[in-house]
Amino acid sequence: MLETSVRLLRLLALLQARPGWSGAELADRLAVTTRTVRNDVERLRIMGYEIHSTTGTAGGYRLGAGSALPPLLLNDEEVVAVVVSLQAAAGSTVTGIEETSLRALTKLQRMLPSRLRHRIEAVRAATVAVPGHGPTVDPETLTSIAAAVRDHETLRFDYLDHRGDEGRRTAEPHRLVFTGRRWYLLAWDVDRRDWRTFRADRVRLRTPNGPRFTPREPPEGDAAAHVVRGAGSAAWRHPAVVRLHAPVEVMGARLTAAAGLLRADGADACVLETGGDSLHNLTAFLTALDVPFTVLDPPELRAHLRALAERYRAAGGG
Repeated sequence: MLETSVRLLRLLALLQARPGWSGAELADRLAVTTRTVRNDVERLRIMGYEIHSTTGTAGGYRLGAGSALPPLLLNDEEVVAVVVSLQAAAGSTVTGIEETSLRALTKLQRMLPSRLRHRIEAVRAATVAVPGHGPTVDPETLTSIAAAVRDHETLRFDYLDHRGDEGRRTAEPHRLVFTGRRWYLLAWDVDRRDWRTFRADRVRLRTPNGPRFTPREPPEGDAAAHVVRGAGSAAWRHPAVVRLHAPVEVMGARLTAAAGLLRADGADACVLETGGDSLHNLTAFLTALDVPFTVLDPPELRAHLRALAERYRAAGGG
């Protein structure tokens, strides 16, 4: 009985590893006959797992999306990654996911072997999370938008813009983009016949979805870059474009997506599209990067830097 149980778990692990297997391949991996494989597949079906099978030379077995969740057979590194991700989700921007993540984390930690428990406790003890205070998104809204993106279905929703005005929108969803602070939907606005970026926390979906559509090429060929640029111009009172005199690989390791859009400008420089609530805060941010920089835009920031330079020179007795 123990041998059969172990074999069933190994069979489940193989079925999860890739989309399809032939009976002969599974028999070879499990060191059994193809008849035993057929019997084990039938046992798993009785237990509630949906396993599709086809006959013929190209036939085989494939794990389907059934009513029961198969056991997840993870190696040590995968377990640590899942646990750390669940801990990070406790301070998430998704409404209600904190409690769900903690419940899942509690269940998982009860089953951890001691060697992994010590590794995860070390990560927990050395980590301090800074909870966010911004708006959160309903998880059902995210999953519904994601499904519409996948199925190429038009969305109809009420949207509250940054001025506080609410209006009805019809849009072809292209991608959800997470900037580290907020979730955004990049979509083709059907009425305005142009690309628009919507904050997901301001979206109230209407059902049912609209008709299917043919996906369009995203603006600039990069959905994430377009959203970061658009979200930054709307969020920052003083947008700016700055050339940083350091390789893009170096600055990319220092900056998060929330800092702005970063692109290479030769081998030894890069351009950052960023901004701030005030010229003073923007100057402090750029100075803290601790690399030489040149302001390309706006002129007001260049004038502010010159005024500060005179003030610092006078303060230093120059």
